[in-house]
Amino acid sequence: MIFVAFVIVTLLVVIKVSRAGTSSASEFFTGSRGFSGTQNGIAIAGDYLSAASFLGIAGAIAIYGYDGFLYSIGFLVAWLVALLLVAELLRNTGKFTMADVLSFRLKQRPVRLAASINTLTVSIFYLLAQMAGAGALVALLLNIKSDIGQAVVITIVGLLMIVYVLIGGMKGTTWVQIIKAVLLITGAAVMTLWVLFSDGVGFNISKLLGMAQERTTTDILAPGAQYGVDITSKWNLISLGIALVLGTAGLPHVLMRFYTVPTAKEARKSVVWAIGLIGAFYLFTLVLGYGAAALVGPETILAAPGKQNAAAPLLALHLGGEVLLGLIAGVAFATILAVVAGLAITASASFAHDIYASVIKKNGASEEEQVRVSRYTVIVLGLIGIVLGILAKDQNIAFLVALAFAVAASANLPTILFSLFWKRFNTRGALFSMYGGLSITLVLIVFSPAVSGKANSMLPNMDFAWFPLANPGLVSVPAAFLLGILGTLTSKEKPDVARRAEMEVRSLTGVGAEKAVSH
Repeated sequence: MIFVAFVIVTLLVVIKVSRAGTSSASEFFTGSRGFSGTQNGIAIAGDYLSAASFLGIAGAIAIYGYDGFLYSIGFLVAWLVALLLVAELLRNTGKFTMADVLSFRLKQRPVRLAASINTLTVSIFYLLAQMAGAGALVALLLNIKSDIGQAVVITIVGLLMIVYVLIGGMKGTTWVQIIKAVLLITGAAVMTLWVLFSDGVGFNISKLLGMAQERTTTDILAPGAQYGVDITSKWNLISLGIALVLGTAGLPHVLMRFYTVPTAKEARKSVVWAIGLIGAFYLFTLVLGYGAAALVGPETILAAPGKQNAAAPLLALHLGGEVLLGLIAGVAFATILAVVAGLAITASASFAHDIYASVIKKNGASEEEQVRVSRYTVIVLGLIGIVLGILAKDQNIAFLVALAFAVAASANLPTILFSLFWKRFNTRGALFSMYGGLSITLVLIVFSPAVSGKANSMLPNMDFAWFPLANPGLVSVPAAFLLGILGTLTSKEKPDVARRAEMEVRSLTGVGAEKAVSH
């Protein structure tokens, strides 16, 4: 009933918001830049605090303790990179998508095509995690243990995502994210206080940590439960940290949110609000994770449908019975729906604006055509997400999101930074960096233990892993930066001095940010 109530309420909100208009590209892609910094900051928190944050990180802390909390630290610190390096400059330079910035002073068609391919790839990886979370969550709530039952749940989530985006565009998606952020942070705060006031804890975090340690055979209060057993694990930790800290500044669905505010000042305000809300939430996950370990126990968590991802729902069941479980599961379900809607609008906007309008139609497509193509893309993306989500339903969600961060940090961030700060940077450098970073990351992921070779791999019955690290960030991110430098230095293309000067003025002042950037 709680799921149904949330779906009905948010659908009504989306329908009401859509009456203001979603036919033009500006309305559908950016909500006509009509959101305040506070609204957008809350929406960013809603977009960023995904199923990985609530289900995956709480589960990782419950099972691995200190090492699991490293996910929270990485996700939060990443916002400092986004705030200091890209948020304001990106908003001032672009119009609808990340490709507007990357192609500003370079050759439009090849750069936009590469940027759009990267956006679609990152979005699909992130979508994969959310769909997997949906299956695990509802499987636990309804005690659905069959693969077919979980596949049905994932399919329903994908269909709902398609409906939200088709009806509401960016306006509807933003309000769904705002509602979801308020529900998620409030729910996590209530559970945190409930854990701290539980019997035996007495609002004493030290006691809570001690109780958690008593329920497990590994040392979850010190580093090493997941990373640090051997040299490969230590390198895995470094690789994960690189991906998490640098990935946020390259996530297209997060970067696109900066285009929904009217000024650079509001963009900065958005990030400040987002950091505050996200930071508070990640502190809650520390209590929730150790609380699940102490009150539920790692063995019970790993035996449940969804395994690690079931920690927070099981904790809710222990604290408040089926009522609290239903409420928290409803909040988590809202989390998944809001995030997948944000991913869908971003990926569809990139395909319609960057590939269809700029590459296929050579800047000859009307805004109505772009919106129509974007709607078709949402449907295709939803179907892809459903299929991949079914395949990855038993994976830890935080881990899956970390792979998306690795792709974003490798394929997008180097080109973004070079475009904004390196005057000599040229088209070949951008293509080398984007295609090279993406290719290296995907190859290393496919041939890593994340996909095959281990019991917890996506394909546990197969073994074609030759790359030892589960996350490729340690190799792929430096390689992408080097490829960008190599491509630039080996190209005879002369820098467009006038466009570079225009880009510098616009990025620092925001003058002309509302205008089209194609040339």
